[in-house]
Amino acid sequence: MFEFLFKRSASKPSAPDPVVAEQAAASAQSASRRAEQVARAHAVAGDEAAAFEFIVSSEFADARLIAAEHVHALHLLEKVHQAMRNTDRRVAKLMQGRIDLIRHQAAETQRAQASIDTAQRLLNDDKLSPNQVAELDRQWQVIKAAPELATAFTAARAALAARLEAQVVLQRAVIDAVAAARALASNGQTAGELAQALARLDAEHAQHAQSPERASLPRHLESDFIQAREQAQSALQALQQHQAVFDARQAALAEWQAQDAATLDVDTLKRAWQALPRLPESSLSDSLQQQFAALLASAPAPVLAAAPEAEPAPRKPRQEHAPVSKEATEQFVKMLDAMEAALQEGLLHVASEHDKVLRDSKHGRLTSAQADRLAHVRGQFKQLADWARWGGNVSREELVKAGEELPAQELPMAELAKKVGSLRERWKSLDTLSGPAPKSLWERFDAACSLAYAPAAQHFKQLAEERHGNAAKAQELIAETAALAAEESTDWKHVASASQRLRQAWTRLGTIDRKEKKRLDTEFGAALDALSKPLDTQRQIETARREQLIVEVGLLKPSERNTVDMLKALQDKWQELAKALPLERRAEQALWQRFRAACDDIFAKRKETAHAADHERREHLHARVALCAALETAVVPEGDDKSRSAFIHHLLRDTRAAWNATGPVPRANEAKIEQRYQAAVAGVQAQADAIAERAGAAQVNALRDKLRLVQALEAALAEGDAGADAQAWSERWSALPALDTQYERSLQQRFAAAQAALGEGSTAYVQQLQANQERLLDEVLRLEIVAGVDSGAEFARERLKMQVEVLQSSLKSGQKPLTQVSQLMQLCTIAAATDARTASRIETLLRRIGGHAK
Repeated sequence: MFEFLFKRSASKPSAPDPVVAEQAAASAQSASRRAEQVARAHAVAGDEAAAFEFIVSSEFADARLIAAEHVHALHLLEKVHQAMRNTDRRVAKLMQGRIDLIRHQAAETQRAQASIDTAQRLLNDDKLSPNQVAELDRQWQVIKAAPELATAFTAARAALAARLEAQVVLQRAVIDAVAAARALASNGQTAGELAQALARLDAEHAQHAQSPERASLPRHLESDFIQAREQAQSALQALQQHQAVFDARQAALAEWQAQDAATLDVDTLKRAWQALPRLPESSLSDSLQQQFAALLASAPAPVLAAAPEAEPAPRKPRQEHAPVSKEATEQFVKMLDAMEAALQEGLLHVASEHDKVLRDSKHGRLTSAQADRLAHVRGQFKQLADWARWGGNVSREELVKAGEELPAQELPMAELAKKVGSLRERWKSLDTLSGPAPKSLWERFDAACSLAYAPAAQHFKQLAEERHGNAAKAQELIAETAALAAEESTDWKHVASASQRLRQAWTRLGTIDRKEKKRLDTEFGAALDALSKPLDTQRQIETARREQLIVEVGLLKPSERNTVDMLKALQDKWQELAKALPLERRAEQALWQRFRAACDDIFAKRKETAHAADHERREHLHARVALCAALETAVVPEGDDKSRSAFIHHLLRDTRAAWNATGPVPRANEAKIEQRYQAAVAGVQAQADAIAERAGAAQVNALRDKLRLVQALEAALAEGDAGADAQAWSERWSALPALDTQYERSLQQRFAAAQAALGEGSTAYVQQLQANQERLLDEVLRLEIVAGVDSGAEFARERLKMQVEVLQSSLKSGQKPLTQVSQLMQLCTIAAATDARTASRIETLLRRIGGHAK
């Protein structure tokens, strides 16, 4: 301890310096004011206005910093920052950090509230689209909002999701309604059923029109429903008109059939029948026509018949018929009954078949009743056939007229072909029912149909040529695909683009004949499989590579420093793979979304980690600022120098341990806070040095005084003038301050030996003092050489010789040289006669080695 104090002691005049005393008083007064303001800074906790007033009026930086810790309101933070910007950098930095944090939180809150307002606006918007909701979700993902704002946004987002779901349901319902309306026109329903279905669709459409999400419906759905509704309505009107015409004709037939056949007039019936509305061609119209023909057949023939009776054929000579069996006769009668029944029902073609059978059969000789009956039936058949031929010719005239009117209607080609085909089918049916038509009428009909069908024939011919050309193009695509497959190229990007181009070109081909279509599809599929199979294998490999990249991104640690560089390298590698071989669009998009989500997750975690690390560094900074403030405001308690030195030692040790326990601080503040800490430590250490300096100076003075007392006692013994009063010398020794234990013990032994020599033993002791004088001079000279103190010109020769010995002694190995303090202690313990010159040299060594004595 004494050695430490020796090292730090300073040389000052023995008398107190007024300037130093004044500085010490000013320092003590400043420390008192600092302690008072530090106490006031702690007392303003909870009162931010008082903290602000204290900060702008305080003269101590550490007190201002303590008070600044209690300021949190934005307007006061701005005021403190404005006032301390050029005065106290630490307080200004603290205020700026809190202002930035508050503004960042306010900006986040503002963005969150803007997103909530956007969600509410979208909820009130009639035309809500999924893209708007997706954009809202992307905006919210980067916002860290308060829990109450997050709850409000979640509720609004759920309402938006419900609206989107309602839009999907509504669109699906309208699409189904359009499909149902289109199907009504071809379902073959009755007029009543069709009317009910239309009413039901109208009711559903009215509900759809009242839906809150009706504005989100695509425009074409409304027009499609209206068009399908009009088609169904047209079909309903056609059915109703057909039913009305049918009912009118059926009612007229029923009325005429209820009258007596003898009272009916054929001409009147024909004119009335022609005056009725025309019934469209159908099985019902044919049935009514046959019933009308049967009615005409039952009426009396007019005087001018439409088909005059032919002259009776000359009778053939009567032939004898061979007798027939009973079964043949029964068969004849049965066939005749069937012919009569067919005539009564108006089935002329059935009656014609029965008549042909009767003519071809061998029924033998007929009885007069059977012959009359057969003649009567054949007469009815002839009359009905004449009327049917006449009616058939009328119907053929109508068919010819309908065929001649077709070109003017400008029908679509498919409908025109269907109309012409229907006309020809009806002409054939008339041949069956009414017999063959006149050649001139047939030529007119055939010419009309051919003329009407000519545009359709040209159209279908053009379509056939297009189908043939499309088949040739398909064959070329197949050949090109097979050629590319045979190349076995490793340029996968080219193969992928070619495969996609060929597939799209195949889909853009027009219609092909059905027979060739299946074959060409098979050939193209085989060629495309041969081309795509290696590509699919390579795409599986590339997919695995992309999956591996996603896994590697997931394995990255956000907290590591090189994570960003590694992530950028993975992104570059992804781009290289995508350029080398793009996958199928859906697979590429799905993998890219996963990769991007993994990258975004890394960046989000790094952002969170960075925020947490910044917050932690700020906390560490606050802790270190507090440690610096504690050192700067530390007040050493009153007491002796030893206790005050111990207090300072413990304070520095505990502060150093707390400082090392804190983590890193923001890089911008690292150098400043370290500089402040070193300055605070230096200030406290200066106090410790000052205390040590005072203690060392006191010890050196005490050592000098006790050494002088011992030398005075030894000089008195050498002169024989020491006196016999040992008690007086002891009192003088006790009056001096105590030394360090080792020095005190060494000098005490020397003083006790001199004190014991008082009286009778003084002669022997004086001889010992004189004997040690030479040794004392050597030790003084040796120590002067070691301490670099000038010995004087008279000792130049001895000093040179002693320097060589000292040098040789220092070069000897295995010996630990004594320190200057130890040599000085040994010097002080040598009891030897000391003259004034030697005593002066020893005190010089005390001032040089032990410090400057006061």
